[in-house]
Amino acid sequence: MVPSYQQMGDWLEEIALQFPDAFFEDLDGGIQLEETALPDPDFPPGEMYIMGEYVHDSLGRYILLYYGSFAALLEEEDEEVWKDEIFATVAHEFTHHLEEDAGLHNLDDKDLEFLREALAEYEDE
Repeated sequence: MVPSYQQMGDWLEEIALQFPDAFFEDLDGGIQLEETALPDPDFPPGEMYIMGEYVHDSLGRYILLYYGSFAALLEEEDEEVWKDEIFATVAHEFTHHLEEDAGLHNLDDKDLEFLREALAEYEDE
């Protein structure tokens, strides 16, 4: 099942309310939903998608989720799985935000290791 962009936006709003207000400090742009998919350019087409990202640029700090990436990876899943993945992605990106504020990069290191391992698997195939 692939919900509409609007439906995912509604779920995202509900899920965002579950996080403490303190998580939103210095997150000037809040959480935004992009309609597009964001394939990971380091992998073969259709194999790996970026679900969300924490951005700190000239526009400020904000979290982006990619509806098209969710649709590509979760098209056969039900509403509960979609909501679980949205929650997990938002929590992941909040962790990046909070670690940046604290001057840490533990999750960045874990993400990099995950990508290295995934790339190694593709190269071995």
